[in-house]
Amino acid sequence: MRGTAPPLPCGSPVDGVGRAGFSPPPGAPSVVTMKHSLTNGATRRRGPVVFLVLACLGMWLAMAPLLIGGFQRGDAREETGTLAEVCISAAMFAPALAALLVIRFVEPGGRLRDVLALRWPRPWGRGVRACLAGLAVPAGLTVAALALGSATGAYPLGEVHWRSVGGWAAGMLVQILLSLPLFFGEELGWQGYLFPRLARAGRGHRLVAAYLLTGAAFALWHLPTLLMGGQYPGRPWYVSVPAMVVSCTLILPVFTWLRLRSDSVLPAVLAHAFVSTASVGMVKEFADPGAPLDPLRMGLTGWPGWIAVAAFVTFLALTGRLRLPPTTPTHPPRTAHAPRTPATPGTSAPRDGMPHSAPSASRVRRVGAAHTVADGTEVSR
Repeated sequence: MRGTAPPLPCGSPVDGVGRAGFSPPPGAPSVVTMKHSLTNGATRRRGPVVFLVLACLGMWLAMAPLLIGGFQRGDAREETGTLAEVCISAAMFAPALAALLVIRFVEPGGRLRDVLALRWPRPWGRGVRACLAGLAVPAGLTVAALALGSATGAYPLGEVHWRSVGGWAAGMLVQILLSLPLFFGEELGWQGYLFPRLARAGRGHRLVAAYLLTGAAFALWHLPTLLMGGQYPGRPWYVSVPAMVVSCTLILPVFTWLRLRSDSVLPAVLAHAFVSTASVGMVKEFADPGAPLDPLRMGLTGWPGWIAVAAFVTFLALTGRLRLPPTTPTHPPRTAHAPRTPATPGTSAPRDGMPHSAPSASRVRRVGAAHTVADGTEVSR
């Protein structure tokens, strides 16, 4: 005689865990958790791809008037025209706009200032020192590059009028400050968004790959300007493009180091502004007025600069300054939309995609299920 069918055991298809009679072992992730992880992984891979497509599309669209008009820069001393200035300014906002669109529609969640590290380094004194380093480091590298170029005969060093150097430096500082919004447009994309997503708290080969991929993307994003002789006037594209890849791949770890040590994109923005304005200005200011200028042989964009920057990056790498900072374990609260997963010691998921140094016990207080730093920044979600 048939009796009533026994109830399905825990772990049946009804409760979404597994086949009837087979419950997962203790500590194993559920199907819901695994699906959540797979979705997050797909989003993390899709985000950088969408960002690069949008950033490059914005660059090409901004440069379209110059490309259609057949613009070509033939000399390093040639001044930039009004149309070129407008197109360049529009193009420089493309990475930031791409990052904002990706964060809004592809990777939603968190405040923009936290996601892109758009904040003043704390405490205040540390922020001032970090910003000064953002100016002093590229200045020192430029001086080293010019000295090396002059010693080898690659750079035509002219007579230096030290009385006029102060006035020139003051004017250049004003120019850097006025151009900061444009360089925020670039670095919010490269240092605020792309590098943290490629690094993802990685170490070893993964971290090296993040540096190389971000540097290569940073260089190839400039392809429209390279085709018009922007950075290397008079050079064919098959010379200028590889040279730009080398320059950007070498300088990017310097910008990233400034970003990591301050937990802010601001020092990297200042460094980028110095490299693109004051460093180029120094090459012109201290050169013999009648000598031709070849960016491939002088300054940070030439081989003397490559040697100087490579030596500094090697120092940063050997002393561990290019590693990601120590991470803080997180304990995400249980919610209806995000299943709880066991926290892995030594990992974290901060909003900007980068690990953060663990705050001291005196600066942390427990509020409910989340830990907050004294300045109000949430460490664990």
